[in-house]
Amino acid sequence: MKIIIYGATEMGCLLATEFFEEHDITIIDKEENRTDEFNNLDISFVRGNASNIDILKNADIKNADVFIACTNIDEANIVACLTAKKVSGVRTICFVTKEEYKKTLSFNRNGEYFCDFFIDYIIWPEELLTQDIFRIVTVAHALDVENFADDKARLIELKINENSVLADKKIKDCGFPKETLIVGVTRECELSIPNGDTELCTGDKLIFMGTPRSLDILAGTFFHEKEIVKSAAIIGGGNVGMMLAHSLENMKIKTKIIEIDYDRCRYLAQELKNTLVINGDGTNLKLLDEEEIGSFDVVISVTDNDERNLLCSLLSKQLGVKRVIARVAKVINIPLFEKVGIDVAISPKTSAINEVKNDLAENDVDILATVEQGQGEVIEINVLQDFDGKRIMDLKLPVNAVIGIIQRKNNIIIPKGDIVLKSGDILIIFTKTENTESIKQFFKVK
Repeated sequence: MKIIIYGATEMGCLLATEFFEEHDITIIDKEENRTDEFNNLDISFVRGNASNIDILKNADIKNADVFIACTNIDEANIVACLTAKKVSGVRTICFVTKEEYKKTLSFNRNGEYFCDFFIDYIIWPEELLTQDIFRIVTVAHALDVENFADDKARLIELKINENSVLADKKIKDCGFPKETLIVGVTRECELSIPNGDTELCTGDKLIFMGTPRSLDILAGTFFHEKEIVKSAAIIGGGNVGMMLAHSLENMKIKTKIIEIDYDRCRYLAQELKNTLVINGDGTNLKLLDEEEIGSFDVVISVTDNDERNLLCSLLSKQLGVKRVIARVAKVINIPLFEKVGIDVAISPKTSAINEVKNDLAENDVDILATVEQGQGEVIEINVLQDFDGKRIMDLKLPVNAVIGIIQRKNNIIIPKGDIVLKSGDILIIFTKTENTESIKQFFKVK
């Protein structure tokens, strides 16, 4: 697939790094924005503005499959996408930072304003980040949560803390609940696919797949997390903070926002009906103590500054908050946040990349989710006639992977080795990202 990316930004670099090994990548931008990171990749670079038709022609837009605009200027992205669509009809993906652009440009194809001059997919990273944080918040102490098969199946990531009954045990001896599978273990930032003889250690992050009920039993039995999140404090009242507060209000979760800008506080107070809005500095330890931050079930720091989010999170931890979630603008900072004790560090850029990967996926293989900063993927595969009647234990997969869920019509099956596949089954498979292509090829018609 030929992909043209407009914008030598951090997002552009992350996208190019993600896709260059399997796709033909061309970057369009000013020469001064080109960095050594781009020079280390096997990609083409065209100097100029992608709103210029001649520049698009130099990038071979006529033969491109996808055009992605991700500069730091919304209007430049929009104009470039519309120009590319007009010139070649290429599929266009446009990054925006403003909600009004997301709403205005996301036309329904059957709507009255739809025409041939449109952008295929509008990505607002802050909206995706909010959705990811909300899923994590609503499951107590989860590091990551993803729902599949119309919410009948789930992935959840949990951490082994000190004095856990799972520490120093082999997986085969743990006795995890029925309808639950452990599909991944992350140790010292490295993800692996475990087997029954894998020994678990304190500090490991475990990834499970199963039915929501079985995972609730798992959490309550082994991680002592039967409690429901009843209160949340948000530091930062920008777009993410406000959208998250709206969602938490709908869940009847007691919510408080701390925002340093007074005018923004007035706006938030008008928009949020059941959220307490506090005008103050989230890095002020005295303020946090006075607002009893330590009594909240979770604190989410979502300002637009990594250093501020890190400090707010560490101060909240000092006041006794058990679970802290921090927004991280620079993806490279995520491991640092985790090493100093932040429970969940999450970036809007990571959320956006996952959306692009999902959009580019083939029709018969859908990337449902990525975990551990892209180290692992959950993919969806349709079982073809060639595999009808085969048992899972007889498949002999070419790489380490776990079939975590089988969706058979309206039923969900958490499989064992003796389960027989049927044509039309949908498999939800967990594997390391580098092995995704091998799994895709394995399940194609022989």
